[in-house]
Amino acid sequence: MKVLVLGAGEVGFHLAKRLSEENQDVVLIESDPERAEFASEQLDVITVVGNGASLPTLEQAGIKGASMLLAVTSQDEVNLIACMAAKRLGVQYAVARISNPEYYGQGSVFSQEQMGIDLMINPERECARETFDLLRSEIATDVVPFADGRVQLVGLRIKPGAPVAGKTMTELAEDLHDHHYATVAIVRDGVTYIPRSDSRIQDGDQVYLLSPTDEIQDIAPLAGYQHVPLRRVMIAGGSAEGAYLAEILHEHHIECTIFERDRRRCVELAERLPHTLVLHGDATDLELLEMEGVAGIDGFVAATNYDETNLLSSLLAKSAGAKKVVSLVHKFEYLRLVPRVGVDASVSPRMSTVNAILRYVRRGRVVTVAGLTGTDAEAIEFTVEAGDAIEGKALRDVHFPKDAVVGTIIRGDQILLPRGMDQILAGDDVIVFALPHAVAEVGNLFD
Repeated sequence: MKVLVLGAGEVGFHLAKRLSEENQDVVLIESDPERAEFASEQLDVITVVGNGASLPTLEQAGIKGASMLLAVTSQDEVNLIACMAAKRLGVQYAVARISNPEYYGQGSVFSQEQMGIDLMINPERECARETFDLLRSEIATDVVPFADGRVQLVGLRIKPGAPVAGKTMTELAEDLHDHHYATVAIVRDGVTYIPRSDSRIQDGDQVYLLSPTDEIQDIAPLAGYQHVPLRRVMIAGGSAEGAYLAEILHEHHIECTIFERDRRRCVELAERLPHTLVLHGDATDLELLEMEGVAGIDGFVAATNYDETNLLSSLLAKSAGAKKVVSLVHKFEYLRLVPRVGVDASVSPRMSTVNAILRYVRRGRVVTVAGLTGTDAEAIEFTVEAGDAIEGKALRDVHFPKDAVVGTIIRGDQILLPRGMDQILAGDDVIVFALPHAVAEVGNLFD
């Protein structure tokens, strides 16, 4: 499939990288010559320098032979015009990254339906939803729902002295046979491993688990955590993400306070969020945080537009006694830094956008796909159909890539933790965790 990616920023670069690794025919359009040259040197893609909203540029990129256009620049108007032009030139699918709510609200003349664009993605709203999921789980550094929310992929860091520390996968299976979860990845010293029977969990490991949603809390004590209900949340920064999060918290009857250093923005937030306490102040002011009760707060979210401010604010809140701290991170290279400096979890509007677009690109057999902040690996939920290479076979007879693992099988109302003798049947939903170079090979098994 030929895919045109408009914009070689963080989102476009990451999308082009993922799609090219899966042997897609990718053309990357970028108006900045230096950025285009960098992408050309780093990626196995064709790059075209020019304005993606310009018809000559789109024709130079081969728009008439493309199946899909992914318009992900930081400019909403460019993305909209490019998608509208692509649809009129016969591109089957057009996806636009849109931040301004006026362009996607119901009844708007710029809405998705009015313009014929197949998918509009709001990075800030997607990011707020992910942040709320993280806050609700005291253990999670990543949370991704699967199977309509019945199964969750949870990332967590193993605390020193935790009951699971020092044990192999085989020992854990024997000791914890009443717990229903599958360990699908271990990240240690920045390297991701797909665990085998003799793999051993160590203090400080970042571990990814698949578990039924209603049993997630049972995992907390195994990793050395205590359950803490979410009642009060502080948000540092009145960004779009922070405002969306405050709305979600209100819907769930959770008390919320926002700190914002811009007085005019404070007035806007106070009018928009009547049930939220909005305070004019700097969230890097430790004295202010302590005076407002950050010590012991259930959740603290650093959501300004500046990564460095967010990281500093998060560290101050953590040192002052906040129970769960989440930092908003825009730059991809900072995502791996977050757990190393002591912040509980991170969210990225750009990663949220990438996940949503990849989920759409791979739709059909693929129900859900998620990239994660702490690793390059992906979790993918496939629907099995009659005639698939994997259908009707026991897992032990499937030539599965060594850097991929089946984590869960959903069969009707049943959630099965797979064993070697389990067969994959038509109609099953199968959740697979895979490193990037194994994704294409895994996909072939479901084809």
